[in-house]
Amino acid sequence: MLFVDFSSAFNTIIPDILIPKLIDLGLPPPTCSWIKDFLVNRPQQVKLGQHLSSVRTLSIGSPQGCVLSPLLYSLYTSDCSPSHPENLIIKFADDTTVVGLITGGNETAYREEVRKLGEWSASNNLALNASKTKEIILDFRRNRGTHTLLELNGEQVEQVESFKFLGVHISANLSWETNTKALVKKAQQRLHFLRVLRRQQIHQKLLVTFYRSTIESLLTYTVSVWHSSCTVADRKRLQKVINTAQKIIGCSLPTMASIYTSRCLSRARNIKKDHTHPGHHLFKLLPSGRRYRAVPARTNRLRDSFFPRAVAVLNAHFQP
Repeated sequence: MLFVDFSSAFNTIIPDILIPKLIDLGLPPPTCSWIKDFLVNRPQQVKLGQHLSSVRTLSIGSPQGCVLSPLLYSLYTSDCSPSHPENLIIKFADDTTVVGLITGGNETAYREEVRKLGEWSASNNLALNASKTKEIILDFRRNRGTHTLLELNGEQVEQVESFKFLGVHISANLSWETNTKALVKKAQQRLHFLRVLRRQQIHQKLLVTFYRSTIESLLTYTVSVWHSSCTVADRKRLQKVINTAQKIIGCSLPTMASIYTSRCLSRARNIKKDHTHPGHHLFKLLPSGRRYRAVPARTNRLRDSFFPRAVAVLNAHFQP
């Protein structure tokens, strides 16, 4: 997995490159003209105290903090797609990840994909930052071989054991200990503010609202992905934070296990209804029509992943 970092991605969008892509995507020409007019000849000044800099006119990039900027960048990179079936390119705004399935030690397709990504970036005026780009190798073979460092624009990419991707710490061994530690540490810091509010005799309903919006939302972010693969010790650490919050607020709160079950059930039902989802085919009813077919899993690592667990949760809450 290659986590690619672009230098000042939003600031390097070229309107003359963006507009033809928007037209190819089917946007009406008047809309494209409006977007181009929005991006070019933008006056900009810097204010420091009472001092104001001279006006500079910009005709490149998209304004920082603008609601339209992430959408325009996503459309700008819409033609960046994998050229090999073994590879996958995951994009979320300016966060780009190249995932390569390497079989038999043949890394040709993966390395060719990275090379083409560099060429595509250069032709679209996007600068790859090799020093901030990281690579994680997921290799569970008994006899792990050595992996040659990947080069990006002539610089070697660092191989790491853990990387924070979209707020989640992904480890090379697919354990969630690093992620759990980070969640617990941040949640404990926020418990301090909950104690302060309690000392100020804030109403209990407001304390619950504060807890759910600042602490529970943190602990349960992507919980359906990692909770079932957590160790017993990690689950106890997470539940301990909730128990502490219960004592501060003075009322019972949903447990991590109950939140995981409800989130997992909700997500599984949504995937089951969405025929375009890549995992939709995993939810198949048995001939009896009363249960879903279990996802075959030979290892505990796969058995504890989302889809096998989601099928199990669906069966436990089956509704004909």
